[in-house]
Amino acid sequence: MPSIDTVLEPNMVKIKNGVENSVKEIGTRFDFKGTSAKVELKEKDKTIETIGDSDFQLEQIEQVLYAKLTKQDVVITFLDKNDKIEKMGGDKVKQVYKIKDGIEAELAKKITAAVKNSKIKVQASFQDGKVRLTGKSIDDIQQTMALIRKEFHDVPLSFDNQRA
Repeated sequence: MPSIDTVLEPNMVKIKNGVENSVKEIGTRFDFKGTSAKVELKEKDKTIETIGDSDFQLEQIEQVLYAKLTKQDVVITFLDKNDKIEKMGGDKVKQVYKIKDGIEAELAKKITAAVKNSKIKVQASFQDGKVRLTGKSIDDIQQTMALIRKEFHDVPLSFDNQRA
């Protein structure tokens, strides 16, 4: 039986390029000269940290970061912004953005419910941050993929691990 996995995986290469471009712009901008403004990508933790002198400066750094990530075709919904701004030593403040990786249980329930309600002969099962679609024909699976893309257009879902 053919199957395919619905996944939510960020392109870490594009995210890394966007962060590096943000670092370059922050280093050259006049309003950031002489401040502690910086952006760091922690690939192991899948987080991006922004550090600045004030809340206002963090907002400016965020605008630069979002602009550079958007130019790299990174969907900003991959970033989960921590609402709490952490105070560091001195006058520095830090903001942490978690990079989403894998489908959360709530979204997986919505996807499986949409597949069941569609009456297409495809089963959807959630496991390890992926929703696996299994059906008797590839046509049914492709029809289900189109349905998922249409219903969840605001979520950057992709499909991989196809087995015929």
